[in-house]
Amino acid sequence: MKKFEVINVKDTRSGFGAGLSELGKKNPNVVALCADLTGSLKMDAFQKEHPERFFQVGIAEANMIGLAAGMAIGDKIPYTGTFANFSTGRVYDQIRQSVAYSNKNVKICASHAGLTLGEDGATHQILEDIGLMKMLPNMTVINPCDYNQTKAATIAIADYEGPVYLRFGRPAVPNFTPENQTFEIGKALLLNEGSDVTIFATGHLVWKSIEAAYLLAEKGISVELINIHTIKPLDKEAVLKSAQKTRAVVTAEEHQMNGGLGDSICQLLALQMPTPVEMVAVNDTFGESGTPDQLMKKYGLDVQDVVAAVERVLARKG
Repeated sequence: MKKFEVINVKDTRSGFGAGLSELGKKNPNVVALCADLTGSLKMDAFQKEHPERFFQVGIAEANMIGLAAGMAIGDKIPYTGTFANFSTGRVYDQIRQSVAYSNKNVKICASHAGLTLGEDGATHQILEDIGLMKMLPNMTVINPCDYNQTKAATIAIADYEGPVYLRFGRPAVPNFTPENQTFEIGKALLLNEGSDVTIFATGHLVWKSIEAAYLLAEKGISVELINIHTIKPLDKEAVLKSAQKTRAVVTAEEHQMNGGLGDSICQLLALQMPTPVEMVAVNDTFGESGTPDQLMKKYGLDVQDVVAAVERVLARKG
């Protein structure tokens, strides 16, 4: 199993803030809108450097999406920022009608996604946002794994014409991907070649899956590990190629089992290459208050849960 060096430990939302600040310096068409959470979204630098292109809309998320859609008509590239729950569930009608339906060039950037929002509890821990957004025609859905990849994704989506949902989080996580990477939308990243089982992971579960792969290697299990940072469009070629090679698949994500990455991969495999699959995800329940580590353990998203899923799928593989 390949060894990965942790550069530092940083939150992915700070990667978004750094990427947005860099974009502001080189692309005058980029504008930013925030729903009263500038500090939490790390949009402070952009606000300070480009006050004429920053719009604080207050606690009015639906209005923010409408404003962004209008700005896109005027050839601006609007980045909206608030918590994932308010970026999707609260404003789904506005996104569907004003952004996705007309294929507007709006970048919906969502922090504090998933269980790792922690102590803020179930009302803020949206676990169905990937499903909500991937079901919308024209919508691209991106869920990067660390600070560097989030920064690169934030910069890359400015050059992509069309609506994008960019999802990231609050907790500090290992930052291990290259600092000056090129982010390619829709292109899965092979992190480790293996022969026994494939783990397709996204977001915070990528590092958990790396740690699981280390433990599995000690047991003599060869893991192929793939980072699916773009959930839609899914890199079908990469998924099918790896599944054909290992004939056993595990998916890992900080999201509901229904509607997430696992759903997308199962649909593809069922249609084109039936393969045993186990999913590491939240199983049809809301979250609760607690530390991120406590919640990841309780809801089955920890390293040992990935290891157990691999062992289950290998038993089914025969």
